[in-house]
Amino acid sequence: MANGISEKSGIACLLFLVLLSPFGIHRMYVGKVGTGVLFLLTLGGMGIWWLVDLILLCVGSFTDAEGKTVKLSN
Repeated sequence: MANGISEKSGIACLLFLVLLSPFGIHRMYVGKVGTGVLFLLTLGGMGIWWLVDLILLCVGSFTDAEGKTVKLSN
């Protein structure tokens, strides 16, 4: 997509984050496999990294591996 907006679904990313919290699936979904594995190994940074990702996603600052913004809505 144009304008730096990711083609990845923000809703899917949010669901992965909330429902599969300690596994880092939301990061792997957007192409950030390396940090997804770190997320898994640290169980979401003991919850801190999870909270940061939740806030970033909700305020529209979470990005995919290409640096494009993952939006919750169109």
